[in-house]
Amino acid sequence: MEKYEILETIGYGSFGCVYKAHKRDTNEIVALKMIYSIDGDEGVPSSVIREVSYLKEMDHSNIIRLLDVLDDDQILCLVLEYMDLDLKKFMITSADIAKKNQVIKSLMHQLLDGLAYCHSQKLLHRDLKPQNLLIDCSKHILKLADFGSAREISVPLQTYTEGEKVASLWYKAPELLLGGQKYSTPVDIWSAGCVFAELVIQQPLFDGATDFVQVIKVFSIMGKPNEETWPGVTSICDFLDSFASSEPQNLAEVVPGLEPAGLDLLSKMLCMNPEGRITASEALGHPYFDDIENP
Repeated sequence: MEKYEILETIGYGSFGCVYKAHKRDTNEIVALKMIYSIDGDEGVPSSVIREVSYLKEMDHSNIIRLLDVLDDDQILCLVLEYMDLDLKKFMITSADIAKKNQVIKSLMHQLLDGLAYCHSQKLLHRDLKPQNLLIDCSKHILKLADFGSAREISVPLQTYTEGEKVASLWYKAPELLLGGQKYSTPVDIWSAGCVFAELVIQQPLFDGATDFVQVIKVFSIMGKPNEETWPGVTSICDFLDSFASSEPQNLAEVVPGLEPAGLDLLSKMLCMNPEGRITASEALGHPYFDDIENP
């Protein structure tokens, strides 16, 4: 740790703090993610072990880089490349971003590019949200971060442990909200679609307080699914026939200001049936990105 001079606190995580720091020998600015809960019989949290192992294996311009891992008695420190803000703070400080279609288009292209890489490496992120997407403000570069909830994709699909942390509530795919334990890459696409809509309207698209309320909010906009639109949905453990029937709303009214090609892409990302959801690699080839600047 003597190699680094801590400059300021930039965030708080589940197990510790994140600091902006200066590396003394190279003058490089880095982020130090401190993990404090390493004592007794607990050991290193499994989410940290996963994050370190996954980041060590990944090499992509839209994935945060792990530069080093320091182990100092009761503290484990991940040395990461420094980014200015997370996407949530970027949206707050750039209040007019909704008017900058090319900025939104570039950010979404980078998000999907990083996600396509993860999926090609057989990895689910499982917690995409604005707070886990980091921004270099001067260059509008976006990078996926926080892989503590990530999991390897298995074929055939495995049954994941009930109660595992999978996606933050407002960005959780309907198959997860309904209690599904077999899922794959479409859960990340749904989360990315929620981020897409939030960039445009500057507020979360679905903001329920509980899983049940979140389901109702999703159904109220996207329509209540049935066996015709989503085969097998009524067999998912938490699906209730008593859910109020609802028809899909016009996305152009729900997400005003988004061009027709963007609305088409968003509708494909927020397809209720996970089997019908567009993939990240397919999304990169969508006409919405035809006029993107510096892809």
